Amino acid sequence: MSGKYLVTGGAGYVGSVVAQHLLEAGHEVVVLDNLSTGFREGVPAAAVFVEGDIRDAAKWLDASFDAVLHFAAFSQVGESVVKPEKYWDNNVGGTMALLGAMRETGVRTLVFSSTAATYGEPAGTPITESDPTAPTSPYGASKLAVDHMITGEAAAHGLGAVSLRYFNVAGAYGAYGERHDPESHLIPLVLQVAQGKRDTISVFGDDYPTPDGTCVRDYIHVADLAEAHLLALRAARPGEHLICNLGNGNGFSVREVIDTVRQVTGHPIPEVVAPRRGGDPAVLVASAAAAREKLGWNPSRADLAGIVADAWEFTRNHR
Repeated sequence: MSGKYLVTGGAGYVGSVVAQHLLEAGHEVVVLDNLSTGFREGVPAAAVFVEGDIRDAAKWLDASFDAVLHFAAFSQVGESVVKPEKYWDNNVGGTMALLGAMRETGVRTLVFSSTAATYGEPAGTPITESDPTAPTSPYGASKLAVDHMITGEAAAHGLGAVSLRYFNVAGAYGAYGERHDPESHLIPLVLQVAQGKRDTISVFGDDYPTPDGTCVRDYIHVADLAEAHLLALRAARPGEHLICNLGNGNGFSVREVIDTVRQVTGHPIPEVVAPRRGGDPAVLVASAAAAREKLGWNPSRADLAGIVADAWEFTRNHR
């Protein structure tokens, strides 16, 4: 059965891929994005595009919508440390306005793009939803605050919501892929070296208690991530707020990623060992058991070479 969905932040990386998946499933999609970090050409052609801010969602949201999928947020951890007010204002204040618009129009289903940054530095891995939340940046804290807001909204006003806490999203889906400015994610940074846009890749610490001394992270293909959002729409229940981690449950080290990029691209990737970054845990790997059980989600693109190959194809087509 087809539905009508508002996708906030649908001009961004994950939002655009989810919007495309919704369209391919036969749904009607309206993308709301102010293009402060997204790209107009990232919005799928079959979607209706509205350039605007989530604070003004009430202008476009009405009872004809079945749900909102909320991706609109600032997401640079480093920037959030030096400009925390920007993150509280947009991520928290903007979402509060969006929840108000949903309440007023009677749209009672929400899927929220949350983050593993809500956990901070975990005591162990794999990380489960019952682990303590102790974010180490204003970005992570702003996302956790939104999760708390959604829990209250569900209890008080009958909202049916699912928060999906991502770990490291990577790869591309056809014409939709990753292009942040500035870029901070490992795979696109290493691909920039392969392209000749960057001379070297920095390895921040090679003395961690891991097999090769570099940090280990859980990478999830963006298309697997998108499929989880469609499943979350079905799983949302009035008055309930479900939180699920999304990851593959397996980690790859920084050096494994760099070696895989060398293999996929055929380019040498010079690396430079740099000092550890503060707050970088040795291992961050998700338990996706709850997503498998409660959403019926089974990621099928866990191969690192495949993830990198998709990202490389997108990168070469969008220089």
